[in-house]
Amino acid sequence: MSEYHTEEDTLGPVKIPAEALWGPQTERSRNNFPIGQYMPLAIIRALLNIKKAAAQANMETKAISEEKGNLIVKAIDELLALSDEELRKHFPLKVYQTGSGTQTNMNTNEVVAHKAHEINPDIEILPNDDVNKGQSSNDTFPTAMNVVALEALDKLKPAVQHLIDELKVKEEKYMKTVKVGRTHLQDAVPLTFGQELSGYIASLEHDLDYIKTLEPTLDELAIGGTAVGTGLNAAEGMPEKIAEKLSEVYGLNLTADSNKFYGLANHSGLDVVHGALKTLAADMFKLAQDIRFLASGPRAGYGELNIPANEPGSSIMPGKVNPTQAEAVTMAALRVFGNDTVVTMASSQGNFEMNVYKPVLIDAFLESADLLTGTITGFADKMIHGMTVNEKRMEELVDNSLMTVTALSPHIGYHDSAKIAQAADKAGSTLKEAALKSGKLTEEQYDEWMDMLKMTNVDRDK
Repeated sequence: MSEYHTEEDTLGPVKIPAEALWGPQTERSRNNFPIGQYMPLAIIRALLNIKKAAAQANMETKAISEEKGNLIVKAIDELLALSDEELRKHFPLKVYQTGSGTQTNMNTNEVVAHKAHEINPDIEILPNDDVNKGQSSNDTFPTAMNVVALEALDKLKPAVQHLIDELKVKEEKYMKTVKVGRTHLQDAVPLTFGQELSGYIASLEHDLDYIKTLEPTLDELAIGGTAVGTGLNAAEGMPEKIAEKLSEVYGLNLTADSNKFYGLANHSGLDVVHGALKTLAADMFKLAQDIRFLASGPRAGYGELNIPANEPGSSIMPGKVNPTQAEAVTMAALRVFGNDTVVTMASSQGNFEMNVYKPVLIDAFLESADLLTGTITGFADKMIHGMTVNEKRMEELVDNSLMTVTALSPHIGYHDSAKIAQAADKAGSTLKEAALKSGKLTEEQYDEWMDMLKMTNVDRDK
């Protein structure tokens, strides 16, 4: 048996591997663009679902015969049933190809047509005329982009909520554990660790709200715009039917009511939603950074937190434990920051009727969502869940802090309080020793006014 078979497209004959389900346009792209990573399988599965919905809609509008339409649906169902590993064998194209995603759209059309031929060789199914009927790469690919972005967000949101829940457990447990506050990397008045955690929780809750508020902008699909937004060659009612069927498949509230010229040339919805991902990444960076600093040590750092020893930390230093989950979060955050620039620049390139940066835009978006989902889950399960407080160290730092002198200010004034702090610092004494030596207050007054827990207003907050 020959290793190749030959098919023709509008440019002439093309040799294709004998076992391949794809056709000449896919083979040309495979040879012309062996660049970078594969097109995400989420996009492939979305395109298959779009083709299936289109075949069903075309049957309902009488744009295609039921014989052909049902065969297309059957072929797609068999492809969708494949594992990711098996499906990838039929979709060899990379992200860095034509900026419209045309070659991946044609890869999908060709594979479906050849699969249909395998099922029933007596019915001719053509990639362009049948599988792609009433469609263009220019409207199917952006439709797939929105669908997979929403799908990715549905995985990210529970991960963020899971981290919030883990932090709330620690917040409640340590709500009355007093520690030194820090501003400008200098000692400040005390707060409780629970209060500190509540700030992180609030930031993540806001981030989750931003995503939930903005994601409906992705519900509007470009399908039905075909080549330039006019809907040429799409049957009346077809776009609405496709949106309805995709909504059922993905459990979403998708619509085809949007302006099609906008849908093909602009991706501001993805841009603004990725902005929310960037904001989440920024808040995660700060949280991870703070946690790993507070856990630094064990002898020569802040040493306020104990973190789980998930793996050996050094190839040369025995017994070393590193904040690896926090490091993974911060590295992922940097990638998201970079991807945000990619998404913004790609979104800005809607020249005339067509944006031609679609594959790199959606690849960057999906990478950001995936990185955040994975690192946030790992951070919650493998760091926050097992994190404990070194209460002895926290108490020691509070006792040695000079900024607790702020509690004396309402009683003896700012100026005299500052003098006491400066005297204690200069003499290397405790604040209490310096305060009593100043003669500005009695020991009883000092003990009453310097109630560390009371200074945090933790009970008033409730």
